[in-house]
Amino acid sequence: MELKDIKAVYFVGAGGIGMSAIARYFLNKGMTVAGYDKTPSELTHNLEKEGMQIHYEENVNAIPQECRDASHTLIIYTPAIPAEHKELVFFRERGFDIQKRAQVLGTLTRTHKGLCVAGTHGKTSTSTMCAHIMHQSSVDCNAFLGGISKNYGTNYILSESDYVVIEADEFDRSFHWLRPWMSVITATDPDHLDIYGTKEAYLESFRHYSTLIQPGGALIIRKGLEMKAEVQEGVRVYEYSRDEGDFHAENIKIENGGITFDFVSPIENVPNVTLGQPIPINIENGVAAMAMAQLNGCTADELRNGMATYGGVDRRFDFKIKDSRHVFLSDYAHHPKEIYQSAKSMRELYQNRKITAIFQPHLYTRTRDFYKDFASALSQLDEVVLCDIYPAREQPIPGVTSKLIYDNLAEGVEKSMIRKEDVLDFVRSRDFDVLIVLGAGDLDNYVPQIAEIIKQK
Repeated sequence: MELKDIKAVYFVGAGGIGMSAIARYFLNKGMTVAGYDKTPSELTHNLEKEGMQIHYEENVNAIPQECRDASHTLIIYTPAIPAEHKELVFFRERGFDIQKRAQVLGTLTRTHKGLCVAGTHGKTSTSTMCAHIMHQSSVDCNAFLGGISKNYGTNYILSESDYVVIEADEFDRSFHWLRPWMSVITATDPDHLDIYGTKEAYLESFRHYSTLIQPGGALIIRKGLEMKAEVQEGVRVYEYSRDEGDFHAENIKIENGGITFDFVSPIENVPNVTLGQPIPINIENGVAAMAMAQLNGCTADELRNGMATYGGVDRRFDFKIKDSRHVFLSDYAHHPKEIYQSAKSMRELYQNRKITAIFQPHLYTRTRDFYKDFASALSQLDEVVLCDIYPAREQPIPGVTSKLIYDNLAEGVEKSMIRKEDVLDFVRSRDFDVLIVLGAGDLDNYVPQIAEIIKQK
């Protein structure tokens, strides 16, 4: 279905971060927008306030009348929804045009210049950083982000610009629908092996993605990745990293809670860049974001201003308390390499303080495949508290529990295992120096309460 033919859009799984951005796009276009989600949340309540009709029970009768005409209604679903979902079956049996979120984004990359950020980790921060740099510049952009930008309070930016910044999701090969003008690839550490099966299949998926970049555009790939990119003729390839490559950082200074560096580029070097969100991992993310923005016309001053005013992303190294007595933050990190980078950044920032992590593993398969890597990454910290595995879309696997990680933590690391339901009591019973909540599950729902408990100590 062409965009011009759509009058109503219905979402099966409306409350995800990525889905809600698309919903906001269509709301902005003045269309009827409705949908189902399993659980009410702050995000779904905000969407309702913005005009979206949402219900929270699997019920065909709850589908609005305006969304029952297949000739002008587009159905968008998330892969997390099971195939036998009654509403999905209803639309399928009646011949509706049913698309994944990524298919819709793919259409937008054919009508705009898509600036896409792919990778196992780092893609949300990098794409949000790039979108902010460009949106506050003379170039401007639209954006569909994988997290809530603290600068804008949303995961969606609308403008009249021809550019659209998109977080490219490799889960179930969704990013193969995209046709990027340019793309960053941040990392290709194997993940989603419940979907891909093997590391080789995962890497092949990224190779295929690199072939989709349009001639005249560019690939900005992190130096040293195991994947082998394959681009069309006419696509420029650049490498980046924190310390080397076509784009990198020099003269890095981490002091007094701030971070500055010089941006080295084949186009124009930019000295004295200040990180608005001073986290060591954002040096590398910032290099990638600045590279993409610079290749699309942002000036040195616009790059500097964008980086200095960048406020971060909700749940991405998200400081809730930061004073002389206590530090408390939440981080969505849920892959071993993400955990490693978070823990490493914490160590760089708080070298002489006791750091405690409460970690809720995400998925049985990921825990089964990477428990030793999780343990190794977490062992950089002083104390690790493990909750039960958050299953998401999975059924339990016999013998796979958080204890696999617990048993492999390094000697000398203080460790314990608790139920998620006991976390608040645990926090009340202790006085933490530096505390970080890690994971992509539902433990984050407790973060506001944890912050209040710590403030009262």
